Amino acid sequence: MRHRRTNLIHYLILLAWSLIVLFPVWTMLVNSLKKQLDIFRDPFVFPPSPNLAGYRYVLQDSDFLLYCWNTLFVVGLTIFVTLFIGSLASYALAFWKGKASKFLYLLFLSGIMIPIRLGTINIFQIVRSLGLMGSLYGLIPVYIAWGLPMAVFVLTTFIQELPRELIEVAEIDGASRMRIYSNIIVPLIRPALGTVAIINLINIWNDIWFPLIFNLKESHRTLMLGVTYFFGTYQTDWTKVLVVLTLATLPIILLYILMSKQFIKGLTAGAIKG
Repeated sequence: MRHRRTNLIHYLILLAWSLIVLFPVWTMLVNSLKKQLDIFRDPFVFPPSPNLAGYRYVLQDSDFLLYCWNTLFVVGLTIFVTLFIGSLASYALAFWKGKASKFLYLLFLSGIMIPIRLGTINIFQIVRSLGLMGSLYGLIPVYIAWGLPMAVFVLTTFIQELPRELIEVAEIDGASRMRIYSNIIVPLIRPALGTVAIINLINIWNDIWFPLIFNLKESHRTLMLGVTYFFGTYQTDWTKVLVVLTLATLPIILLYILMSKQFIKGLTAGAIKG
């Protein structure tokens, strides 16, 4: 009975927390189906007759799909390069014993402790000197540098927990380092790769700081930067703004639902030994 009561308390806490988290999402969704006046009149009730005019405008008459494609391009390429470089670096750091490896590992960890936005001025100068101002390609190296510290931190811990016997047997059989990496390490660290991918996806997808600082061209704007152009100087059409935010949120939610098991496995990696 005591165990059941404890579980009931835990479930009630989780239910209350879920309602708190989902309430803003619900408010955003129901108001994206209303007209401007209905939003201010009753913002929390689902409309009896949903208004899809905002969705039609955003999908047909605006540049939303272009902004979405630009964001997907940047996110996809950045995450691929981050996972590739991060997994190789973690593989080396996990099996390299020495003071230099500890120093490099701490150097990567400093990237987590020091916010990247503190170096905005220097980053701006580097991107401008490379001639990448106003272009999507200026965002990619910045986002890779942003994501690598977390990738190395998560993946190194995960690789260190792998059975050493597997790697020793492969070395005895004559497998090269890259063969061990591609055939043994990568398949075993998929949960951690999924965790790193989701963390970086959320950071990059929701970032508006660097696209705004780099003054992206109209054809190179990302999704979050594009949302700001739906705000008017004297008046804002909140229906269209909420439609864009709803459509921008859906891919993140769907991806998390599809990869939730991998995400949880990656977060709990190393928590239990034996």
